[in-house]
Amino acid sequence: MTPPRLSVAPASAPARLRAIGAAIHSWGSAAGGHTRRDDLPWRNTRDPWAVLVSEVMAQQTHLSRVVPAYRRFLESFPTPAACAAAPLGDVLRAWEGMGYNRRARNLQRAAAAVVCDHNGTVPDDLDDLLALPGVGPYTARAVLAFAFERDVGVVDTNAGRILARAVGGRRLTPSVAQATVDAMVPRGQGWSFGQALLDLGASVCTARTPDCQGCPLRRRCLWAIDGWPDPDPARGSAGVSATQSRFVGSDRQGRGRLISALRSGPVANSDIANVAGWPDDQARTDTVVAGLVVDGLVVQTVSGDLHLP
Repeated sequence: MTPPRLSVAPASAPARLRAIGAAIHSWGSAAGGHTRRDDLPWRNTRDPWAVLVSEVMAQQTHLSRVVPAYRRFLESFPTPAACAAAPLGDVLRAWEGMGYNRRARNLQRAAAAVVCDHNGTVPDDLDDLLALPGVGPYTARAVLAFAFERDVGVVDTNAGRILARAVGGRRLTPSVAQATVDAMVPRGQGWSFGQALLDLGASVCTARTPDCQGCPLRRRCLWAIDGWPDPDPARGSAGVSATQSRFVGSDRQGRGRLISALRSGPVANSDIANVAGWPDDQARTDTVVAGLVVDGLVVQTVSGDLHLP
């Protein structure tokens, strides 16, 4: 396979972008690794399936919850073929504690596509990765950078803040953000640069209280040079997650309660509303159940009982 097409070739990138990329890489490579998280098990593998699992799990989920689930999931499904061959119910059981259960369904569908279209091997081509169910631009490039060590940049919410604040000094569109970070990757250092970029955003260029004095980009950061004007340029910029809607009392909470209960066995029709948390709101319960059925996450029998696929 040929390397992914980059938006901007690093050799032709402006000197400023190359210098910023080098500074981030040097910060991440310094003695002690600054905030490098060697306790994150996926940083010790280049297995593309394991990297894909970790990236899907880490979407909108704190890493403290991902680590045990990641280990448990790969013990059950060490290869795409193992995941593709399992009943979805078993995949959902291995996903316990993660939430957003559609991710587990999409991951299994991606595994099936890998088996069917790529002989069971996660592809190392950008377009092929993007064609996998549930795999978006960040996840595809993360697999390329962190499994195949390609010189391609990644743009998640942590990286997006750095790109908007320090590099652009303004909100960035997805295409501009991607071109910018691609141009920053030091040649041959896609893996280590990507990890350093994510660590810098997670520990220094944080959403609410960035540690500008401890930042290796403090003299180059356009936001800081301009005096940190409001609004924060990261707000609404490419890759930067928006504030999530309230979980407590939401339909998402009811869906999660039902899936959690179903991991232990079927739920009788008469118990569904209580399990979902709305014993006095049958209409809302029915709506949530219908959504789960449409998503393929539960099966409802003729009698109305629920079980996992």
